Amino acid sequence: MTAPQTRSWSPGRPVPLNAILGPLRRGPGDPTHRRLGDRWFRATRTSQGPALLMVDAVGDRVQASAWGDGAELVLDRLPALLGDLDEPAGFLPRPEHPALASALHRSPHYRVGRTEAVFEALAPACIEQVVTGLEAYRAWRLLVTEYGEPAPGPARQPESPAYGMRVPPTPEVWARVPSWRFLAAGVEERRSRTLVTSARRAIALERTLEQPGQADRALRSLPGVGAWTSAEVRQRAHGDADAWSIGDYHVGGWITYALLGEALDDDACLEVLEPYRGHRYRVQMLLANGAGRPPRRGPRRTLPGHTPYATRGRS
Repeated sequence: MTAPQTRSWSPGRPVPLNAILGPLRRGPGDPTHRRLGDRWFRATRTSQGPALLMVDAVGDRVQASAWGDGAELVLDRLPALLGDLDEPAGFLPRPEHPALASALHRSPHYRVGRTEAVFEALAPACIEQVVTGLEAYRAWRLLVTEYGEPAPGPARQPESPAYGMRVPPTPEVWARVPSWRFLAAGVEERRSRTLVTSARRAIALERTLEQPGQADRALRSLPGVGAWTSAEVRQRAHGDADAWSIGDYHVGGWITYALLGEALDDDACLEVLEPYRGHRYRVQMLLANGAGRPPRRGPRRTLPGHTPYATRGRS
């Protein structure tokens, strides 16, 4: 196995890897991300080629190793991935929201990271539209395992904890996945069409990193990409601290429950989050890392079947 490239980074503050990198993992079986205690592995694709990144953090010191043709690039981007470009200055919980103040007290060093990989964030977001997390995570695992390539370095060594990890498929590969393979993974035509159409625009999508203020508009110009999908992409790829998950079946309810004591709809959530404009996703993540959720009442919601599939839901 080729020796890895390595990098150390000391931002002068603790780096909570689990809180920052956790949202990138699409379920516990995600072949592109793996967590072992406080150590993270991330398989990604860069303009220089595939890479496997391993990150450890102890106190305010981060140690990273990377393998593959994209190793140097992912190490150069490490500070951005771990939130160094995030600007939390000016964020302050309002007195009437003690749950948020408590969440910030528990996670004072949380930062919104950015992968700078737009299509890589869009592909799983397309698969996650409308369905439950378990359904989406299963589909992502099956499709990436079949169409992604083995990650470099220790991911190819049976004795390594990273063994079996996969790099996400290229946009060109996604565009050629047969419709019946999507269906076999549980992804009906509505979602697969959005993913394939987006794959054909992948190069243009990466340019949204250069004009983040136009990213939402550019993403939502794609057929099948709505407010929720755009937000999911901007959270991960652009590090947009304001891109809260509007349109999610659960998020608006548990944010309002945490801040107001009552689970309300997205319109009410928009109103309560307005004073935090610029930091609304930060609010979401701080609350997700510690605030209570609304109590469940009655049976779980049963989602409609996928073939044919209802058009209602997040997009």
